[in-house]
Amino acid sequence: MENKEDATMSEKVKIYSTPGCPYCKMAKEFLLKKGVEFIDYDVKKDKEALKEMKKISGGALSVPVISVCNEVMVGFDRGRLEQALSCLKQSSKIE
Repeated sequence: MENKEDATMSEKVKIYSTPGCPYCKMAKEFLLKKGVEFIDYDVKKDKEALKEMKKISGGALSVPVISVCNEVMVGFDRGRLEQALSCLKQSSKIE
């Protein structure tokens, strides 16, 4: 996982989350287990990230909001996230 300050790589996976959110934690653990690099935005502290999250999610205020290869998911759905990650396999980001 990298913080947005370290974001020099292609930003293919972003997660907008809050510290106490259990579904955010599950989503991040899932991505880490898969070996997927992602940028984690804490929308409780980062107002710009909150604005971006609302914009890409159609105004959703629930977390996590996950952006994978230009697909946006509100909430953590393991199957849907797994399917969305297939775009990364083509660029050799995950096995």
